[in-house]
Amino acid sequence: MLSLSATQKKRALITLAFFHIFIIAASNYLVQIPFQIFGLHTNWGTFSFPFIFLATDLTVRIFGAAEARKIIMTAMLPALILSYTISVVFSQGSFQGFAGLGVFDSFVFRIALASFTAYILGQLLDIKVFAKLRRNRRWWVAPSASTIAGNLLDTIIFYSVAFYASTDTFMAAHWPEIAALDYGFKLLVSILLFVPLYGALLHYLTDRILAGVNKSATIW
Repeated sequence: MLSLSATQKKRALITLAFFHIFIIAASNYLVQIPFQIFGLHTNWGTFSFPFIFLATDLTVRIFGAAEARKIIMTAMLPALILSYTISVVFSQGSFQGFAGLGVFDSFVFRIALASFTAYILGQLLDIKVFAKLRRNRRWWVAPSASTIAGNLLDTIIFYSVAFYASTDTFMAAHWPEIAALDYGFKLLVSILLFVPLYGALLHYLTDRILAGVNKSATIW
C-alpha cells in the first residue's frame, strides 16, 4: 500500500471512483444488447465488466481494503442513477429520447438493482480475497483468485436478480446459458488482458498520484 498525503489520496480517490462509475454505467447499458458467438448467447457487457475488478484490485493495492470499501460505497449510488438514466434513454442500443425518464421503467430498474446488489457483494468478496493473498510472493495470485471468486458471485447474483422470470422473454429463457458464457468470457478476458493492463494502469496511476502534486490545482 502506498503512503499518500491527503492531496495525493484525494487525486487517487477521484480517479478510481470515476473509473468505477464509468465501467458500471457502461456495463449496465451494454448488458441489454445481446448477440451470438459460435451459436452461444451472450451480450456486450461481458467484455466491459471485467475491468471493474481491475479497478477494485488497483484500489486495494493503492489504498488498502478499508479505503477500497469506502470508494466502492461512494461510487455505487451515482453509478446506479447514471446506469438507470442511460439505460432508459438508450434502451436496447438506440436513442429513445428523454421522455422515458418521466415514466418508471421496472425492467431497467430491475437491471440497475441487480447490478447494485451484485456489484457490492462481488466487490466486497474481491477485496477480501485480494487483501488476504496480496502478501503472496507470486504477485499474480491475489488478483487472479479475487477476480475468479468475485466474478462468479457477481455473475450469479446479477443474472438471477435481473432476469429470472423477467418480462424480457428472451433473457428470461436464456439467462442461465448467458450467465455461464458470460462468466467464461470474463475469465478469458481477465487472463488475456489482466496482467498487462494491471501493470500498465498501476504504473500510470502511481505516477499520476505521486508526481506533480503542486500542479493539482490546474489538473483537478
